Formats: sequence, C-alpha cells, structure tokens
Amino acid sequence: MRNLLNVITPLHKKTKREYLSRMNNDKIKCMKIARKYDKDFWDGDRKFGYGGYKYDGRQSIIAEKLIEQYDLKEDAKILDVGCGKGFLLYEFKRLLPKSEVIGFDISKYAIENAEKEVKSNLFIHNAKDRYPFKNKNFDLAISITTLHNLPIEELKKSLREMQRVAKNKYLVVESFRNEEELFNLQCWALTCNSFFTPKDWTYIFKDSNYTGDYEFIYFE
Repeated sequence: MRNLLNVITPLHKKTKREYLSRMNNDKIKCMKIARKYDKDFWDGDRKFGYGGYKYDGRQSIIAEKLIEQYDLKEDAKILDVGCGKGFLLYEFKRLLPKSEVIGFDISKYAIENAEKEVKSNLFIHNAKDRYPFKNKNFDLAISITTLHNLPIEELKKSLREMQRVAKNKYLVVESFRNEEELFNLQCWALTCNSFFTPKDWTYIFKDSNYTGDYEFIYFE
C-alpha cells in the first residue's frame, strides 16, 4: 500500500530560496558543475548546490518520525539510497544503537566526508544499478531527494530495487502542482532529470511495482 507522508516537508519549507537569482546566475554552468557531485556541490558556493552541507542535527526529527512510522526495532536494518554524508543514518544509529545502517551514494566526495560513526557502512554506488543485497534484506529502505535525479528508465530500475531489497520503503522526490511551482522547480533544480506532477509520479510508482510510501516536496 502506497501512502503519502509528511515527514520532510516541514523542514523543506524552512529554507528561503531566490528562484530567479538562481536561474540568472549562469545556471547552465552551475548545473554542469553540480552534476559532478564533488566538493563544489556539497561544500562550495550555494549556486553549485548545498552551499556547505554540514551536520546540524536537523535530521534527528526525521529519524524519529520514521522510526515511529515503521515501528523500527532496536536491531532494525536500514538502507539509505543516496545517503550523501550519512547524516540521517547517523541519527538512526544514535537513536537505535543496535541497528544496522547501510548507505550508498554516487558521490565519492560525500562518502569520504561522511560522519565518522557511520562512514565504514557507506559505499559508492549508482542508484540505477542493481543493489548488492538479498531480497527483503532491510526493514526499511529510504531515499531522500535522490531519485528525481535519474532519467525515467533508470528511475524505474531504482524503484524496483528498493521494492526488492526492503520490507518497508519511503522516498522523497521533487514535484509540482501548477505552473508556478514548475517554474520555480526549473529555476532551482541543478541535478533533477525527472519533472513530474504527483499524478505522474504515482503512475510511475504503480508501473514500477513500487508499493512503498512517498512524499513530494514543492517549490512554492
């Protein structure tokens, strides 16, 4: 059963964004740099990505909500698809010390600069490729603002892999409900390849046999 959740959205809305400034600031060049997912994307100038992706504890409430949502036990096995520097996995491990947390990301820089408490559990891997895990290996697989970076055929492969390796699934992708939100998303997004409405996303989930939960973030 696919359910629409509201876990990331409150945090997403706290960030102020200047959409036109992003679009007018040599955006094509910035997109090319961002899509290398190197230092500039994570810890460089804001025009290339995060503008400094540092641990500040904000992921704690996300981990708490997901632990409650999926009734995760002390020894839960959790996979993060597109884990970045592992901040969310660190929070899971802090709250569930006996849990097994594993994550992967396409970015070598992110893995090399991950939180030391979980760094040994992270590896470089592309979300479009088959995941090196057995069926239903994890109690929960998550993917936060990663899968929309894939073109649709690769996206569907990743959805099928999340479905295969985990008992419970939860993902967050960018979306739009009207022309204004589409314009803002097109202005802001540096790495997004899949621009879909909620209706289109849910069709893709069904077509990919993805039965997990999901959340859309909008650029209002």
